[in-house]
Amino acid sequence: MSGGAGCEEGPLATPQDDVLNYLIPQSPNPPITPAAIRPGFLAVRAGRLPFGQVLLPLGPARGQFWIINHAPNALMTMKRFATALRPFCAALLLTGATAATPAAAYAAPAPATVVADNPAQHPNFTVRVVGKGRPVLLIPGLTCPGAVWDETVARYQQQYQCHVVSLAGFGGAPAPASTDKLMQSVRDQLLAYIKTQQLQRPAVIGHSLGGFLALWMSTTQPEAIGPLVIVDSLPFLSAVQNPAMTAEQAKPMAENMRQQMSKGKMTMAAERQMVSSLVADTAARTRVARWGLASDPATVAQAMYDLSTTDLRQELGRIQQPVLVLGSWAAYKPYGSTKESTRAIFAQQYAQLPQHRIEMSEGGYHFLMYDDTKWYLDLAGSFLQQHAPAKGKAKGKNS
Repeated sequence: MSGGAGCEEGPLATPQDDVLNYLIPQSPNPPITPAAIRPGFLAVRAGRLPFGQVLLPLGPARGQFWIINHAPNALMTMKRFATALRPFCAALLLTGATAATPAAAYAAPAPATVVADNPAQHPNFTVRVVGKGRPVLLIPGLTCPGAVWDETVARYQQQYQCHVVSLAGFGGAPAPASTDKLMQSVRDQLLAYIKTQQLQRPAVIGHSLGGFLALWMSTTQPEAIGPLVIVDSLPFLSAVQNPAMTAEQAKPMAENMRQQMSKGKMTMAAERQMVSSLVADTAARTRVARWGLASDPATVAQAMYDLSTTDLRQELGRIQQPVLVLGSWAAYKPYGSTKESTRAIFAQQYAQLPQHRIEMSEGGYHFLMYDDTKWYLDLAGSFLQQHAPAKGKAKGKNS
């Protein structure tokens, strides 16, 4: 992925510049000082990065930067590059094909019963079960706990049994004992949780990283998963700008990113600045920034590495169930993005998915559940009712 493609040359950005990204040369002249770097960007000593690499913000925790390859000039402002980049870059991790099953084959299973959970069987996440009815698994994105789904649960808990996941190391949860093959372990533990809890093809709602995990679970065990609601996520993050990118080609950049992200945390002011391109709602912005500060840097770094080096595009044909994909584009409108150009990125990445529908929010940023709440809840609700209908309202209190 060439950092020089689609860039406009310009002077070194200052804290006042409304520019998202900088290319940092090996020996800048004049030297780069902290005052020359807007809050939310990492000051890099001369020689720390190879000549011409980009530090691109990817999420609400310190050091979440995508390392884009060499650019032809020492210093550039990345205005046009943002046209191709999506907010889900913040926070933004198989085998042969199986014939797709028509949507009509997905008659909803009986309402789920609660089976005693054994948290020791899934050390990489915890689950809170709320409501009664058809089972729905809700998986949050990078640095976010299950609380990111509070509005969703409040809306659906009378019709659905909501299994709200919180990943270890995110949003203040204790870090996992090991980050080796982290997202693959989370995937496998989630599939085991579904089996242990006797959940019959639960619907899955996933945001960002959670949306990727929902896709990965479905390509691994298509028969175990019901309809999917994917909130601002892609099957291969690294191919946003370059569709020809492979997982192997992405590894050097992802490794640099992992090292940068593992170094520590930002101040609250810097977190809020970083999150401002992910969340338009100011109250939610503070909430997301606090979750970023409370997250374990090493866990977040590994999750982003796994996400960035796992390509699910050619595996999507294994997914038998209908999928609703909800996308955002408004955060990058000032930099040239359009609804049509962003939708084209989604369409290209999901081209191999048999049964899917893509809907783009008009004004929401990456956290669509906060920025375009009614649109998100109405679309997700009607999709679930069509493909995993709730039979009446649940009685009683939270399980």
